[in-house]
Amino acid sequence: MKFAAVIDYKADNPKVAEVRPAHRKYLGELKEKGKLVISGPFPETGGALIVYEAASKDEVEALIKADPFTTGGVFTSWVVRSWNPIFINRDLLPD
Repeated sequence: MKFAAVIDYKADNPKVAEVRPAHRKYLGELKEKGKLVISGPFPETGGALIVYEAASKDEVEALIKADPFTTGGVFTSWVVRSWNPIFINRDLLPD
């Protein structure tokens, strides 16, 4: 099942640049394990959208809590909702 997480953080937080390499490595590992569907920041406002593949909302919460952006003090809050994608234009997705 897919879950969309809308995550809040301040883009100007100096910890973002410091922790970003570990955060991206973590997301890459989730992608390899089939747990990450798509992710990316909201560049104008800060925050991000991350879509996970997981068995439950509790699993997603655990994945977010283990993210270096959470443990490193970047993520401030998040909302997780189950998500049922209907249309996907794969031609518009990044590699």
